Amino acid sequence: MRLDSLSTVLLLSTLCGSPLLAKEAAVWIGSGTPQYGEQSGVYRSTLDLEKGTLTKPKLALAIGAPEFLAIHPDGNRMYAACELEGGKPGVAAIEISSDRQSLRLLNTQPINDGGACHICVDRKGKCIFTAQYGSGTVAVFPLDADGQIKPRSQLIKHAGLGPHKSRQEAPHPHFVGTDPGNRFLFVPDLGTDKIMIYEMDLTNGQLKPHGHAECAPGSGPRHFVFHPNGKFAYVVNEMALTVTVFKFDAKAGTLTEIQTIDTLPKELREVPSSTAEIYFHPSGKFLYASNRDHDSITAFRVDANTGKLTFTEREPVRGSHPRNFHLDPAGRWLLAAGLFSNTVAVFDIDQKTGGMVFRNVIVNSPAPMCVELQNVP
Repeated sequence: MRLDSLSTVLLLSTLCGSPLLAKEAAVWIGSGTPQYGEQSGVYRSTLDLEKGTLTKPKLALAIGAPEFLAIHPDGNRMYAACELEGGKPGVAAIEISSDRQSLRLLNTQPINDGGACHICVDRKGKCIFTAQYGSGTVAVFPLDADGQIKPRSQLIKHAGLGPHKSRQEAPHPHFVGTDPGNRFLFVPDLGTDKIMIYEMDLTNGQLKPHGHAECAPGSGPRHFVFHPNGKFAYVVNEMALTVTVFKFDAKAGTLTEIQTIDTLPKELREVPSSTAEIYFHPSGKFLYASNRDHDSITAFRVDANTGKLTFTEREPVRGSHPRNFHLDPAGRWLLAAGLFSNTVAVFDIDQKTGGMVFRNVIVNSPAPMCVELQNVP
């Protein structure tokens, strides 16, 4: 083979995982407790990355009420915060086939505490972490080399409360996620208006308290995301319907607030109203946050130099109660899950403005709690 031909082959091999070359994506949907007799579990659909069409979701793995899903960095395994036999709160390790067509249960572990509302895997795939909203705790589970979950290695109990008497009567951790450098774990606590920061010991499956950042009293921080450049972090505040922007000092592991902006103006808020999910466009130019009850997603333009947000638009999700939404790896499509409407709707993202255009594509999916996307090889 000529050298230039060999170089071409090698280049194509390197690029085969690029989101720009993929033609379709596997859509994994965590189904909570279906209202009409369907089976709870992880459903699979296929997103056509050229046309934006979505196939009807089919059950890929029967498992109890997967509240949230997290994909391992190698793409071959997935973890679920779920219910085990008898309704016992637990976590599950799931193998994803190489063609992204099927799932196989690897093992489960009980949390031995309350049910988890969120789960994540660290960026090296050494441990998973869960947040227990009701019991106010964070749990750590080491992983075997094959991705199976070992017994829980640590349980941390949060303390404190907030000014809202009925919703902030106790700690309520709502999210777990690591920084880009994989040194720290961040846990927004809706009940205390704090983002707790822990230093991770991945070898021993342990967390060490490292401090916290504060949100406005009564705001209820829920989910948290880093800008792709790693310099800024953003939390969506469920009760205040705002996004708070922080400057992140990666060396010190600290957050400094620089802006708070509404996702929904006061005159548009229903009673009750709340925000739920927050995600970045892969380019880092746009940020999205969902508004429940108003049933919309707000888009912001992001200044990569200052981290600050500017409102772009607000788009109805064509469904009810958008607890979760996600973007495909290339950032062309946004999939919005309507928990109460049992729907997933597809939106085309304008790559210049970040605006969302409804594609007139909606599929029925029983009680969609969480959506994850993977390009199909």
